[in-house]
Amino acid sequence: MSATAVSTPVSATLPRAFWALWVCQLVNRLGSFVQPFLVLYLTHDRQLSAGTAGAVAAAVGAGTVSAQLVGGFLSDRVGRRLTMLICFFGTGAALVMLGSARQMALIWVTAFLVGLLGDLFRPAVQATVADLLQPAERVRAYGLLFWAINLGFSVSTVSAGVLASFGYGLLFWVNAATSVIAGMVIWTMVPESRPVPETDAAGRALLPVVARDTVFLLMILLQVGYATIYMQGYSTLPLAMSGDGLSSRTYGLVIALNGVVIVLAQPFLGRWMARRDRPKLLASSMLIVGLGFGVGAVVHSWWGYALSVVVWTLGEIGFAAVIGAVFADLAPIDLRGRYLGLSGMSFGIGTVVGPLAGTNALEHLGPTVTWLGCAVLGVAIFLGQYALAPALHARAAANEATNAVS
Repeated sequence: MSATAVSTPVSATLPRAFWALWVCQLVNRLGSFVQPFLVLYLTHDRQLSAGTAGAVAAAVGAGTVSAQLVGGFLSDRVGRRLTMLICFFGTGAALVMLGSARQMALIWVTAFLVGLLGDLFRPAVQATVADLLQPAERVRAYGLLFWAINLGFSVSTVSAGVLASFGYGLLFWVNAATSVIAGMVIWTMVPESRPVPETDAAGRALLPVVARDTVFLLMILLQVGYATIYMQGYSTLPLAMSGDGLSSRTYGLVIALNGVVIVLAQPFLGRWMARRDRPKLLASSMLIVGLGFGVGAVVHSWWGYALSVVVWTLGEIGFAAVIGAVFADLAPIDLRGRYLGLSGMSFGIGTVVGPLAGTNALEHLGPTVTWLGCAVLGVAIFLGQYALAPALHARAAANEATNAVS
């Protein structure tokens, strides 16, 4: 049996600290009000132009990308728990400051801080799960965290609209409060899990190791390709649907299927995915996402686009559950947080490349070529990911043996 296939039964129960992380993710997402309404707040309450408001939103995005590197570094150097505490309590303060800011300079700075502090927890949470759980349990655990995020966000998008009717300022305070509550969950229920590094490995630099890690660099490249495809759902898809005469309301209903499918299907798929070969499941998930978007080349009705969303959402479920486990298997134990941070940053790069590539392809080449391009890219990254499976198995086995000796 391969090194990353399940060689021992998956435990029916997960540790208390993991469920605290799950609650933390859910609470944090339940209060994620500010970012979806930030542009409306800036244009309506602060009377900024649409272009300026969009640029401020981009500052949040820049902070989010930076957070992957900073969060990974901090989780390896000062610990996972402290990094998460800095994230949640710092985000609460940054949100209050952004909601109170009047000068443009302060708005820019606090917007960047909201993105930076708000995403510090991602590599720290992923590293904590890898620290707490055996490899056989990680796919199920990452899948449950993904489910909590989507469950919370589905509720928050509805409740945020209600709260906004009482004033956008309330969104900042409630969002800050949920961030502080999430921090208190970490404070009271999640212990530090960072492995104590060996003396000769303590403090070693990341870049020299990564520069020699061809398998990791190829994985980063494949994830950029995946994110490029995935972001078409939030950039090119609404434009293509509008070109077919469908309203923005129809797009909203169609894209809402993404959250519905995740919330309903992921709990039933979790245990099945945990028994699959991780690198091959990852490759298959990437392929399904590419082919799901490729469906757009032959559909022009709302139900055709809805079918496309359902197909690529199933691929997204598999990808989200397994990607963290694959990178955790790949990472040296003393660099685990930073490896996972680089993984998150590579996805962030794809979120920039994707909208630029997709919208320009739609404008200059048309929808058919654009969606077929997604399918072709999906096949390409499937083949690349599948070809890497033996190397990923070998690395996972080597790291497991090293950790067992330690």
